Amino acid sequence: MQDPIALITGATSGIGRVAAAQMAAAGWSVWVSGRSRERAEATAAEVGGRAVQLDVTDPTSVAAAAATVGELDVLVNNAGISPDYAVPLPDADADLFRRTYETNVFGVVTVTNAFLPALRRSNHPRIINLSSGTGSLTWSSGPNPQFDFAQAAETGGRLAAYRSSKTALNALTLLYAQALAGDGVKVNALAPGLRATNLNPAAAERGGDAAEAAAAILDLARIPDDGPSGRLFSFDGSVAPW
Repeated sequence: MQDPIALITGATSGIGRVAAAQMAAAGWSVWVSGRSRERAEATAAEVGGRAVQLDVTDPTSVAAAAATVGELDVLVNNAGISPDYAVPLPDADADLFRRTYETNVFGVVTVTNAFLPALRRSNHPRIINLSSGTGSLTWSSGPNPQFDFAQAAETGGRLAAYRSSKTALNALTLLYAQALAGDGVKVNALAPGLRATNLNPAAAERGGDAAEAAAAILDLARIPDDGPSGRLFSFDGSVAPW
């Protein structure tokens, strides 16, 4: 890929910010997007990218960003929220689920569809969706020590909105991969592992280095034209179960 162009949603903090820095250092032209134009501009100046205001929950903002960016090779749907960390499922109402899905699911659809014309013009189009291992139904239905907090009886099944939104995102990844196969678009999801970000208290307190997850994003962006599509990858490069 010559002078590849990438856009990362939610790139003003966490994994998205580190991924923007890594891609820029690797010679990519990187669009740093965020809900705040000021924060996007500050981050872009620090990592060596370009800034664009983009709120994934605002279709007008998304359309304006797509018009500004113009050309694109790689879309990284990184923006995500986890507002139900301390809320057991029996206490979680539909509004909490709606708010979570607005960003983690509906926002991905809005952004992806808005940038599809640009991606279809690319010679090597790629879409990377930041998912979660907690969205894997296989891992969630069997013994898995890394999910003990969310699955333990005494915590009441917390993170149900977040985890189910990532399950839905995994399904979207597969369906987009199938729908866009004829256009040569590779669509994959990434389970980045628990990282030191502001996603929720567990991430902030126990998360590992975000750079490891960011490096996995760069690897997926570089998947060859005959590489896999419609997969959920773990940050170590292995294929995770749905």
